[in-house]
Amino acid sequence: MVHRYINNDCHIVLDVNSGSVHVVDEIVYDAVGLLEDKLSFEETAKILSETYAPEEVKTALEECRELKEEGMLFTEDIYKDAISHFKERETVVKALCLHIAHDCNLACRYCFAEEGEYHGRRALMSFEVGKKALDFLIANSGNRKNLEVDFFGGEPLMNWDVVKQLVAYGREQEKIHNKNFRFTLTTNGVLLNDEIMEFANKEMSNVVLSIDGRKEIHDYMRPFRKGKGSYDLIVPKFQKFAESRNQEKYYVRGTFTHHNLDFAEDVLHLADLGFQQISVEPVVAPPEEPYAIRPEDVPFICEQYDILAKEMIKREKEGRGFNFFHFMIDLTGGPCVYKRLSGCGSGTEYLAVTPWGDLYPCHQFVGEEEYLMGNVDEGVTRKEIVKEFKDCNVYSKPKCQECFARFYCSGGCAANSYHFHDTIHDVYEVGCELQRKRVECAIMIKAALAD
Repeated sequence: MVHRYINNDCHIVLDVNSGSVHVVDEIVYDAVGLLEDKLSFEETAKILSETYAPEEVKTALEECRELKEEGMLFTEDIYKDAISHFKERETVVKALCLHIAHDCNLACRYCFAEEGEYHGRRALMSFEVGKKALDFLIANSGNRKNLEVDFFGGEPLMNWDVVKQLVAYGREQEKIHNKNFRFTLTTNGVLLNDEIMEFANKEMSNVVLSIDGRKEIHDYMRPFRKGKGSYDLIVPKFQKFAESRNQEKYYVRGTFTHHNLDFAEDVLHLADLGFQQISVEPVVAPPEEPYAIRPEDVPFICEQYDILAKEMIKREKEGRGFNFFHFMIDLTGGPCVYKRLSGCGSGTEYLAVTPWGDLYPCHQFVGEEEYLMGNVDEGVTRKEIVKEFKDCNVYSKPKCQECFARFYCSGGCAANSYHFHDTIHDVYEVGCELQRKRVECAIMIKAALAD
């Protein structure tokens, strides 16, 4: 399977199964298209000769033949044979999302967590519950040394003392159990101060700073409960925080909605504020919500990705580049085969923990009782949920079979599939269209900057 496309005057051929990317001239581009249609080299040569000179045709087909012989074009799907082993493999828990606070000091209009309540009640995680969660992680991590814990909410800084206590406890346990904790933090910045920044710079491997872009966009979507915007309060703090981390090991994370489909302007606004690690992602919401992304919005959004990609190339060449999360792609090796097949590991390697200690497959399933897996006292008691997620991969989803991006998105988000189709073995179609466009842009950027 190959995917051909033209972007920013680059003729690009992606060999899906091998991951090989080829930036080609027009004749090779046309040749690959004909060969993909199962024409022979002789038939392809005859058709190409109607447009191109004989020597050009000969050279182009020789190039295609060499790439095929080298396993870089028209390759077979080697992962189908690995899927049975993948399903049977033993998994260990290696990451937890600790819902340290089911409460928030903002009232974001698109919040899937209902201002931190997650279909339930407001609550702060106690140190005792958090301690049991870390003990559960250690006990179920097998021989894996590196473990990840994300302090999440709601707003984690509303329960900052417990965050610090749990970090201290984790550091103690590292020495006892030969483990290494990688702590991360997601915050809206309202309560951020110098003391928190200093602690985070010492203890947090990564920090996610929530901001949606331009002031008018951010203040409309992320206000305080009485309606006042939060942009002016958080921006100086975030700028200081990013600089204190040397513009590394953090990212500003925004959400764009139907209200700001021109989101490229928000990305560039964040870059102009000095941020070098940026993620601005499409909202995922029920179609009846006024801010939801609609299928008819997709063409315009795709144009925005093109605009952003071209501007990023320009800025990179000018020495003022920045990273955009969805355009960061590894064409040399990428994630291991299991990640390419199954994605983030939710429900198997990665679990979410509520303030009272319940376990769910990830933060987006919290409150969905169908997916309550157990608790920190008894562990995972519903093993059938683990099996369901272990069986969820690009080959369990029919819509992934003919998609060129399947090994980059790994089948998409299970929670999005569940919320739109009541099963984790489907896909969120709007998200798929945008993912394909992002992959195309990411590859084009690599090609353009390699010149």
